[in-house]
Amino acid sequence: MESLNHRQRLQTTAAIPFGIALGSNLGDREPNLRCGVEMLIQRIPGACLLAAGALYETDPVDCAPGTQAFLNTVIEMAAGVTPHTLHAHLQAVEQALGRPAQREKNAPRRLDMDLLYVGDFVSDDPVLIVPHPRLHLRRFVLQPLADIRPELVLPGHVQTIAEHLAALEDDPAAVRRVGMWCAGSY
Repeated sequence: MESLNHRQRLQTTAAIPFGIALGSNLGDREPNLRCGVEMLIQRIPGACLLAAGALYETDPVDCAPGTQAFLNTVIEMAAGVTPHTLHAHLQAVEQALGRPAQREKNAPRRLDMDLLYVGDFVSDDPVLIVPHPRLHLRRFVLQPLADIRPELVLPGHVQTIAEHLAALEDDPAAVRRVGMWCAGSY
């Protein structure tokens, strides 16, 4: 019952902060990311960009040989929509930029958008799991998120984003900072 009350509160809240991981490894990657954010903001009345991490390049993992490196970042936005509505907007933007609804795992893509967190909302719904179940294991997500929210503690976690990042045992050089996100006129 408490989960239902939490969902009801989310439906009536004016603006909720949410984190989104962005990635592209097909075509002109940085414009793909920017176009996705612009489209998302246009689709959601009252949505605004709060913060954006730096841009990072990451070698593809478990992808076909010759696959282009990924360009990744994380943004935080605010909007007065439910998490499920937001998720539907993310999927619509991905599809508008050419990502098929049915696709091969780890296939190259112009745009990948993953909902990382929505305030203190928690969901284990098969359609939408929030916080993202693997974000604390992924340097290409944690690094740009630590740029903007190093002290964030996700619901159900005890470590901050910075602590999760420091605890990773992979090679930090696998995620290379290549630029800054310029917010533009969002």
